[in-house]
Amino acid sequence: MSLLSFLEENMLSCQWKQQFDIECMGCGMQRSIIHLLKGEFVEAFYMYPAIYTLIAMFAFLLLHLKFSFKKGHKILLYLFITNLVLMLSNYFLKIF
Repeated sequence: MSLLSFLEENMLSCQWKQQFDIECMGCGMQRSIIHLLKGEFVEAFYMYPAIYTLIAMFAFLLLHLKFSFKKGHKILLYLFITNLVLMLSNYFLKIF
């Protein structure tokens, strides 16, 4: 069994959606990661628009922890705010 088929068959269910019948801010992230692993980059973006900025933020975080950039904390703050805005925008577009 490949990693991709394992991920597709064992996706976690959204507890928020089960309890309140509305999608949460993270709904779509698992499917977006699966699309990325398949090489379906446009579909990954449509599934969860913040996926690429999240990857960039975590990659920069790892680099900052390793090399301790002088202004790294400010860049991380801007990346965090960008991700938050994207996730909230996507969330509100889904529910309205």
